Amino acid sequence: MNETPAPPSAADALRFAFGTLTVLPVRVTRFDRAAARGGMLCAPLAGLVVGLCAAALGGALLLLGGGPLLAAVGTAAVPAVLTRGLHLDGLADTADGLGSGKPAEDALRIMKQSDIGPFGVITLLFTLLAQVAALSELYATGWAHGALAAAVAAVTARGALTLASRTGVPAARPEGLGAAVAGAVPLRAALPCAALVAAGCAGAGAAFGGYGALHAGLAALLGLGLGELLLGHCRRRFGGVTGDVFGALAESAGLAALVVLALG
Repeated sequence: MNETPAPPSAADALRFAFGTLTVLPVRVTRFDRAAARGGMLCAPLAGLVVGLCAAALGGALLLLGGGPLLAAVGTAAVPAVLTRGLHLDGLADTADGLGSGKPAEDALRIMKQSDIGPFGVITLLFTLLAQVAALSELYATGWAHGALAAAVAAVTARGALTLASRTGVPAARPEGLGAAVAGAVPLRAALPCAALVAAGCAGAGAAFGGYGALHAGLAALLGLGLGELLLGHCRRRFGGVTGDVFGALAESAGLAALVVLALG
């Protein structure tokens, strides 16, 4: 007789989140649907750690005499390093798939190729330029503003992944990380998690007063909203989500939050 697997513990969920979304030395002990559910609900926590590491490097560069631009480059580099560039690679592959204009099956095949096409190169270039430009603008007003932006962007990016893992969002392929987490998070859990992300960002922004709280909370909400728009487009074009789409969602949502903070 087959026994029902034990529910995953909080440690299992955290290991899944950090083990799949970062390169930190965390061993994933369970890779089933229940662990995926808990892991994707913990995704914003993994983002918070990535964002704090990015802010720490930016602050260190400023203390060592580097200007806002160098601090911005360092801050933008940390998430790329801590994910082995997987989210950026996913963004480039998704851009190639969407830009190809081909049917879903052909577009997915293009995304799976190891090379990066012109749409991917252009998207990567402007995404990284926009990240550095926004962070440089914020660091120019003080380290705390740049640090807050790094944390808000990273948490928002992973919050978009939690929303994209909700029930009703299918996988475009039967294999890969996208298939492992697609539809794993109940909507009744995904929505409160997104609300908690926005509230947490607003709480961090409250260090700069009421306007800071409103600004940071709005940045998170708009980032999550852009992620939802991209998710809807990818579902229509590809029939569902893939690991590459998850990477594109994270980069797009995080960048949107950064731009909103910089414009303020």
